[in-house]
Amino acid sequence: MPLNVTLARVDADLATGRIPLARQRLRGLVSSYPHAPAPRRRLAAVYRLYGDAAEAGRWMHLEKDRTPEETTAFEKRYADPVRRMQAVAWRDPEAPEEVPAFAAQQLTALRTAASDEIGCPLDWDGLPAGRRKPGEDGTTTVGEGAAAVGCAIAVIAFLTIWVNGLIDLFG
Repeated sequence: MPLNVTLARVDADLATGRIPLARQRLRGLVSSYPHAPAPRRRLAAVYRLYGDAAEAGRWMHLEKDRTPEETTAFEKRYADPVRRMQAVAWRDPEAPEEVPAFAAQQLTALRTAASDEIGCPLDWDGLPAGRRKPGEDGTTTVGEGAAAVGCAIAVIAFLTIWVNGLIDLFG
């Protein structure tokens, strides 16, 4: 669903007091549109309604007008830089054209701190930089292979039951 349509639904949810639904929609938007600031800002506002300064700080972490209290609460809850990096729910690249300079600086500082913490460069998927993601090299991971085998077994079982039913029906 487009960003502006979902944001309109969030407004309707908030107007009718359905705050948990609005929060859920906004979390989905942040996941779908990680580089868009509007869902992050709105999510921070929803967490302020709950009185959760750490989560408000989490979603305002990339904004220049964030409050020091919320930022401190976020950094205290997510004290480990690697967890903090995961918490901001960002995806590559670090500085696309539409991202403000302040956000790009925050992202770089966060990734650098997390990389220093574990002793090797990280990318935004939490993997060491330069390392391929599972399945990216054209090979199949063990989990993907197991899923394929499971699907094949399910299809064979379905076809067996279906053919058996046809034989009973016409036999």
